Amino acid sequence: MVFKRAARGGQELIRFLLALYYQLDHLVRELMKFGTVGAFAYVIDIGLYNLLRATVLEDKTITAKVVSVTVATAVAFLGNRHWTFRHRTDPGLARGFGVFALLNGIAMVITVIPLWISHYLLGMTSLLADNISTNIIGTALATVFRFWSYRKWVFVAPPPAPTAVDSMPAREVETTASIPGQSAAAPLPPQPDAPDRAVLRPESRALRQR
Repeated sequence: MVFKRAARGGQELIRFLLALYYQLDHLVRELMKFGTVGAFAYVIDIGLYNLLRATVLEDKTITAKVVSVTVATAVAFLGNRHWTFRHRTDPGLARGFGVFALLNGIAMVITVIPLWISHYLLGMTSLLADNISTNIIGTALATVFRFWSYRKWVFVAPPPAPTAVDSMPAREVETTASIPGQSAAAPLPPQPDAPDRAVLRPESRALRQR
């Protein structure tokens, strides 16, 4: 008895570890793809900004930054939609990009909050302090927020597939669950109705009396 309990506990532990491994492996794969898409979009943002500043928008730095950020956001959305989170629910191009852009605006605010705290509240005004606060701490916090918010509001996990019990009629489910710990017996085939004794023919009654 003790050996059976130990074996059963070992099997449950192995199942739990395997399920945890598969979940973590899936999450790590998403993180790697998410980071790759984000790095590619960042390169596009910086490269396009400097290209516009050097050519057609030389004296319009704000416009150049708005254009580069918009293009980089579109690239990040398409990359996450068709690669990182392609196994999740597709919200549609218009709605998905709108929510995606809104979350990126919130992430931009999160990026500058550490800079504001260190520069104005703590008085750390050096260039090194500004870069650490915004490009390291702020970017890390914004990246965590982006990954979490994209999975929660943009690329939502698909609903679980219905099980066999969910597809059964309510009467069969109640019959199956009426006796806990025992498997439900197979339903019996419909039996033909027995003839009523009150409606026997007169010939049959005469034979019985003989």
